[in-house]
Amino acid sequence: MHVILDVSRLLFSVRRAAPSGIDRVEMAYAKRWAAQPPKACTFAAQIPAGGFAAVPRPALAALLDAIEAAWDGAAGARRHAWRAALPILAGLGVGAGKRALRDALAAPRGAAGGPSVFLLVSHRALDRAAAIAPLRRAGAAFVPFVHDLIPLSHPEYARPPQVKRHAARVATVAAMADGVVVNSAATADSLRGELASRGLPAPTVTVAPLGIGTRRAAVPLPPTPDGAPYFVCLGTIEPRKNHLLLLHLWRDFAARLGGRAPRLLLLGRRGWENENILDLLDRCSALRGLVRECGTPGDAEVASLLSGSRALLFPSFAEGYGLPLAEALALGVPALCSDLPALREVGGAVPDYLDPLDGAAWRRAVLDYAEPGSAARAAQLSRLQGWRAPGWDAHFDAVDALLERVVRGPSARGAAAPTRAAALEGVPA
Repeated sequence: MHVILDVSRLLFSVRRAAPSGIDRVEMAYAKRWAAQPPKACTFAAQIPAGGFAAVPRPALAALLDAIEAAWDGAAGARRHAWRAALPILAGLGVGAGKRALRDALAAPRGAAGGPSVFLLVSHRALDRAAAIAPLRRAGAAFVPFVHDLIPLSHPEYARPPQVKRHAARVATVAAMADGVVVNSAATADSLRGELASRGLPAPTVTVAPLGIGTRRAAVPLPPTPDGAPYFVCLGTIEPRKNHLLLLHLWRDFAARLGGRAPRLLLLGRRGWENENILDLLDRCSALRGLVRECGTPGDAEVASLLSGSRALLFPSFAEGYGLPLAEALALGVPALCSDLPALREVGGAVPDYLDPLDGAAWRRAVLDYAEPGSAARAAQLSRLQGWRAPGWDAHFDAVDALLERVVRGPSARGAAAPTRAAALEGVPA
């Protein structure tokens, strides 16, 4: 088959200080298909006027290397990545890219001698059905990756425009997708439930857990001059991640233990609708010296800080997968995390799972794990010996099987076309 892979998110990721989990997934897909023969894949990106255009492979390969260096925190790498992205972005609006994509679609049975499939790995453009429709009319099957349904299942943690966009994305999936990739059975259940609530049939859904190995481990770094035990919370600072619980715990530790309290490192940028959390970070004098915002360090530093910690703290209220948990366990770091279906899929029997609302349980667990002779921490380290990190090879084996199924003959959902088209009624293009 011939894959048309959208890499729009990576092109614009050079503007961000640190990658999101979805950025990392699109990078893995881009690197995987960049290693295939040119006839196997055409890389594409959104153009300013709508629709998609082909991206030159040599320019993309240089960009991928530059982005990875930037993610690793190399000096000057972000400027280099931006310079590598600029010519690609400038070329998207010209005719050559659009013609190259049309030629790939028009080649007899696809550029690889077989049918074509449009693979949209990020949520970017998934709410723009009108941009995707021409590719399907040209004969390409459509397979998107749905990372989570959180803006719809937990709208209180999303900004209203994001809720509206996610509803449009689900409508596009219902109306146009021939198959869907998801990262967990929890996401698959959420997607099927959302489609069922609309009275719509679900496309073929393949669960493909994300591979691990994008962070480069290094020697653990002491976070404080006194070498106090510390914990790490990794992820954007936003209400869904439940940082408020941790900050209230550390305020209590400050009152009860003073300088003997463990430290807390927050790795991640400040997100949205965080007034109470930011007030504590900016104005609570009791937290000074005990809680440190580290911003968005490079991958090597993140791996080092994780490796030296007593545990990853992951008290989130909702997750589609839980990449920080997988990354911590892959580094041999214990985890205290919320008891969520997606996190149990990742961690299995290894982490200690806690109710994200049970502050007393979190307090006991953190203080226990902070002790050098913690039996609970030692027990988790023992369980961790039997945990195996999910790999990208297994992920892509599952994806390849789905793509083969999708491109063989007419879509099994073709008879439901009128129902599928109705999914887009009232959704802006």
